[in-house]
Amino acid sequence: MHDRPTPHPDPEAPMTYREGTYVIDTRHERLAQVMGMVGPRVQVRRPGGGREWEVPPEVLRLATREERAAGGGCAECGRLRAAQRRAVDRGAKREAVAATVAVRHHLRDAHAETEDGMP
Repeated sequence: MHDRPTPHPDPEAPMTYREGTYVIDTRHERLAQVMGMVGPRVQVRRPGGGREWEVPPEVLRLATREERAAGGGCAECGRLRAAQRRAVDRGAKREAVAATVAVRHHLRDAHAETEDGMP
């Protein structure tokens, strides 16, 4: 039994996001995926790869299912990203690298995206 109440998180503190979470950079309404943290800033990049950029966490919000689907959400994108996630979750490094390459090739070939993930 606990004698002390559990402290509640600060409601004014910016939200934190796990790596891989899809978010919207509200400054530009841009879909991004969280890659990590650098000090107080969040590193994000376009889904499927490209250059990372840093943002303050307070300008991010979770992407909706519709926003995730619109950002490269074709059936093949979903299949390839699911294979990528499974490989990463299992710690299968070679498989994860191959899956990442497959995602990038698909985005470039099927969705005419450039190397930095922008159309």
